[in-house]
Amino acid sequence: MTELPITHLPPSGDHRGVSFALADLSAIGPVADVHVASVRPGHVRGGHYHARKGELIAVVYEDAWSLHWDTGPDTPSHHRTFTGSGGIVVAPPPHWAHAVRNDGRADLWLFVASDRPYDPADPDAFPREVTD
Repeated sequence: MTELPITHLPPSGDHRGVSFALADLSAIGPVADVHVASVRPGHVRGGHYHARKGELIAVVYEDAWSLHWDTGPDTPSHHRTFTGSGGIVVAPPPHWAHAVRNDGRADLWLFVASDRPYDPADPDAFPREVTD
């Protein structure tokens, strides 16, 4: 398998804005840590892999961006480009490096849930570049 499974999130909302439901977190099991991050235009978050941590990454976007990944050490990197606005969710398998690059002019928002609590002494994030 070389394709990273991507699920498009159906939007809901009203005049106040858009909303995306993350109803199925079963890809990673019980959630032990959650964080929210932005990615400014021209910047990248990621470029790492996890050996033990299961991670579910939701991306909410309003412009162009790209998802980059590999399938393990010494494998080619892949990418997929997204445009417009929407929300997606992906759960990279262990040892698959992954990164999100903001190729547009609006901030991206990431909601990341994982099955292990964050520990600065043992972050389980190992660098491996996957963006070109």
